[in-house]
Amino acid sequence: MQTTLSLSQLTRQFGVSLRLLPLSVIVCSGFYTLLVLLAAQLAPYSSSGSLLRSDKGVVVGSELIAQQFTQPKYFWSRPSAASWNAAGAGGSNLSPASLALRKRSEKLLAAFALKKGEDLPTDLVTASGSGLDPHISLAAARFQAARVARARGLSLDQVMAVLDNPANGKTTIPLVHESLVNVLQLNRSLDRLPK
Repeated sequence: MQTTLSLSQLTRQFGVSLRLLPLSVIVCSGFYTLLVLLAAQLAPYSSSGSLLRSDKGVVVGSELIAQQFTQPKYFWSRPSAASWNAAGAGGSNLSPASLALRKRSEKLLAAFALKKGEDLPTDLVTASGSGLDPHISLAAARFQAARVARARGLSLDQVMAVLDNPANGKTTIPLVHESLVNVLQLNRSLDRLPK
């Protein structure tokens, strides 16, 4: 059984469609967009980029995106395959057998001036999958603590007290029970110490 619509029925359906079009545009393009924007403004770390500001209100970095620290008085982040540029996030895709990766690792190892037989935590010479991981392992932070203490003229105990304080960027991954440290937060906490 085939049904055909008369011209008047087609005209009526077309009229209904024309009246629904502005409503659909307002709901889908306007209301929905505003709702998502509002939710993003209210949710932590979403639309604002998790920016951290100095005491003067100047943006010093993001809590969720690593940045490079090279001065001895700072804890150093993991190496970045993206040169700490969030626009180019991603791993290097270099094979463990790659000569380029080996040369980069040897250059990084030289910066740490290892003593014979001393082991270096692997996250200090290997980039994360995104190349922008803001955290290092607690072991990597402890490895750097003596250098940071010397450069700042602090005792190792003072630096370790800052490092072990959860308010200074230390967190534990549930289920794995591995402690990580947010490098930017840790360095900011050290900068706030009385001189």
